Amino acid sequence: VAGDWDPSLAFVMGGAVIVYAAAVQWAKRQAQPRFAPAFAPQPRGGIDARLVGGSLLFGVGWGLVGLCPGPAVTTLAFGRWEGAMFLAAMLLGAALTNLLPGAVTRGVASAT
Repeated sequence: VAGDWDPSLAFVMGGAVIVYAAAVQWAKRQAQPRFAPAFAPQPRGGIDARLVGGSLLFGVGWGLVGLCPGPAVTTLAFGRWEGAMFLAAMLLGAALTNLLPGAVTRGVASAT
């Protein structure tokens, strides 16, 4: 916020929140999803230390590298090693999370 700060990203995020909120309201009125037999159940439990820790880790990684997952994929088209390293680390982290107790897979709590 101090120094040479560009608030345009806040407008991008605000626009995304508005579009997502409208999409959620539309989806709630649908009888079933278009590409699945039923809607996935909402996970129970609310906000816990695992959710906060994962969010912090994701945010710190994003801030340190300066890439989010979507643009990181596009860096591969330009042959940038930074994007490849980021994606490899992200995929490894995602794979390792499934090994943790209580991991959530495909929207349904696993048996571990």
